[in-house]
Amino acid sequence: MEMIIYIIFLAGVALFVWGLADLFISRHVRVELPQERPELKRARIQSILLMLFPFSRTLMQKLRIGPKLRDKLDAGHLHISSLEFFSVKLILAIALAIAAATIIKNVEPIIILAAFFVGYIIPDSWLNYRIARRKNAIIHSLPETMDLLGLCVEAGLDFTTAVKWIIEKTPNSPMIEELALVLEQIKWGKPRVQTLKDMSKRLNMIEISSFVQTLVQAEKMGTPVAEAFSILAEESLNQRFVRGERIAIKAPLKMLIPLIFCILPVIAIVVGGPIMLQFMQGDFLKGF
Repeated sequence: MEMIIYIIFLAGVALFVWGLADLFISRHVRVELPQERPELKRARIQSILLMLFPFSRTLMQKLRIGPKLRDKLDAGHLHISSLEFFSVKLILAIALAIAAATIIKNVEPIIILAAFFVGYIIPDSWLNYRIARRKNAIIHSLPETMDLLGLCVEAGLDFTTAVKWIIEKTPNSPMIEELALVLEQIKWGKPRVQTLKDMSKRLNMIEISSFVQTLVQAEKMGTPVAEAFSILAEESLNQRFVRGERIAIKAPLKMLIPLIFCILPVIAIVVGGPIMLQFMQGDFLKGF
């Protein structure tokens, strides 16, 4: 019984932390580059974290998770360093382990280890969820963005000016944030081709990779970019239609699980409960 209560407690803490983290993440149209963040503030935060966990940097280097964690943070559009995120994981893991040892009497070491493990993977689960949600939003808004880019280029604007116009005139979305980051990097002097390739590597999506590859080939071959945008927009719409059909096909199978385990037992209790009570009391046979 104590194990069930502890699991429910851990699940509640995880959902609470998940909701707070998603609530306090700011969403601005203009994207700050890592170079724009005040170095003094970052150095102060890292010094505090290193003071609390002096072994975090060494442990992260030993595990060799720094570059992979950095890529995931970039894909999730979080303006924190990999060391800060790793330190937050350690803080949450130790906090849950201490909470388990404090709340549960006669706690076993396996429960403390389980609490430490749950606290360690909660930030990763939240980050993976955020990345998946951003990718779905990017896929959903990609055809319209390509159509707008094509119209702007056909109207006489170059690629940089068209991206700037779209950022200023359209509502904020993950795709707009990625384009804003591309525009900021171009303003900082980074080549446009390399900036687009970095976006493709950061998001790791087939649609974005096709988009970047088409732009790079159009620039190298000298073909009209507006025509490439129209072709890409049409392909993206077809892919979104196919993806919608795939989701619609999976919907009945996903509805089957709650139907069997949640709805049918309730119906069985409501319909068969009175009959079972009458049968147990002997009143059911008297009707015959």
